[in-house]
Amino acid sequence: MKKNYLIILIYLLLNNCALNNVVNHHGVHFLEKKQVKIKTNIFNKNDIVKVLGPASIIDNFNNNIWIYLERKTSVSGIKSFGKEKLLKNDVLVLEFNNRGLLVKKNFYNKNDLNKIEITKNQTETSNKEALLKNILSTLRRKINDPLGKRIAK
Repeated sequence: MKKNYLIILIYLLLNNCALNNVVNHHGVHFLEKKQVKIKTNIFNKNDIVKVLGPASIIDNFNNNIWIYLERKTSVSGIKSFGKEKLLKNDVLVLEFNNRGLLVKKNFYNKNDLNKIEITKNQTETSNKEALLKNILSTLRRKINDPLGKRIAK
């Protein structure tokens, strides 16, 4: 009798732990299928929100660029000691005109993202950035010590 309980217990442990893969999903589900429905020069921002929901990222400098993300990962087998495996990594970049009409749509999957080259060039800081940094640090000091009575360090 104890032998049967032990066999059932081992079976349940092995079945629940080893055979079921846990898939972590972030972003918009089925982005690749949903992006096919979207047509340029026909859809506006409200139509996009109805199809895809709110954007994952809205460009800070230009509110006319929206980015949607989908990422699926799974914990790989025992051989790799639980290292995460990337199953899906999709990015949809939408660009709107000033009236909110979709002008440009770019879809990138995992293979496309691997082909993108990142430039090695670096820009040098300009004097304008140094001036802005000085102004902001002075402003911060005045906010923290409006009467100027703290001892400067």
